[in-house]
Amino acid sequence: MRIYLDYNASTPIAPEVGAAMRPYLDQHFGNPSSAHWAGQPARDAVEAARSEVASLLGCATDEVLFTSGGSEANNHVIKGVVLGDAPPAPHLITTAVEHPAVIEPCRFVERFGARVTTVPVDRHGLVDPEDIRRAITPETVLISVMHANNEVGTIQPIAAIARIAREHGVLCHTDAAQSVAKIATRVDDLGVDLLSLAGHKLYAPKGIGALYVRRGVTLTPLIHGGGHERGQRAGTESALLAAGLGAACRLAESAPCGDRLLTLREQFWTALRDTFGDRVVLNGHMTRRLPNTLSVAFRGRFGDEILARLDGVAASTGSACHTGDRTMSPVLAAMGVPSDIGFGTIRFSLGRTTTEAEIDHVAGQLETCV
Repeated sequence: MRIYLDYNASTPIAPEVGAAMRPYLDQHFGNPSSAHWAGQPARDAVEAARSEVASLLGCATDEVLFTSGGSEANNHVIKGVVLGDAPPAPHLITTAVEHPAVIEPCRFVERFGARVTTVPVDRHGLVDPEDIRRAITPETVLISVMHANNEVGTIQPIAAIARIAREHGVLCHTDAAQSVAKIATRVDDLGVDLLSLAGHKLYAPKGIGALYVRRGVTLTPLIHGGGHERGQRAGTESALLAAGLGAACRLAESAPCGDRLLTLREQFWTALRDTFGDRVVLNGHMTRRLPNTLSVAFRGRFGDEILARLDGVAASTGSACHTGDRTMSPVLAAMGVPSDIGFGTIRFSLGRTTTEAEIDHVAGQLETCV
């Protein structure tokens, strides 16, 4: 029996998404930039998909740029701000629990004179907005804080952080790759100027994502060439991938599954707690957490060893093992998680096709192998 509980890593393509993509595999092959009969259906597909993304985010269609995924969108923001009209020594603020797609671009722009402040988090992975406020300087040009953490699911107070950014005239960006389609991500409610999303986290294919850029915000393009995406991203748009992302956003709006996943997640956590008592520990915030994410640690055990014993279960661990040496996840380390808990961590992330029977089966397996 194979059970997939690694939806935060990647989701399968939903049937509705696959059906929406099919015509652009079989029939509509034209270049969306071409004005003739072959290009028009492709152009229509790209713009229809843009409208679907905009509808989910609550923004205008001309505020949506298609990218190859969340990593490109994050790179576009960070490099696009620093390499644009920023002051000679621009200052950026981010957090200690960001995805490498934010951390590495921040390190990169330091080579060009930028200065980066990394704000800490508490034991639950939560950022204090006042720490953000205290980190702002006259040279601060960008604050980038993820909406929800990919490992432990903690949801950051983005609206409060965005208000602080606005008070100081600083751009605010959030990496929402893990939160889009799981919780509300309306950009006006969040108050952000920039937001990144990744298609393969919400049942669209890999290789497609989007970047929300609030009207009036100017970024230097990351990819130069033709005038695609209103001059912001060169390269012929893929009608196939755009149609998939659009269909996934439409599915997220028409058939949300957050409440059902929250019920299943709590059922799973209750079963583990009843079985293991205080030998099992929850990572992340108890309530400010993605409805599908359960990061748990088995005290004094190694998560990779437990996972290897779970027959047919796909999940992720909180540590990496290289030639016998284990390294705890940087996210758990930043949260101050002790090593006896960090090394024993497994992240189970649920999705649309997860069933109650699967949760019960995995809980039973854990009781046996732990």
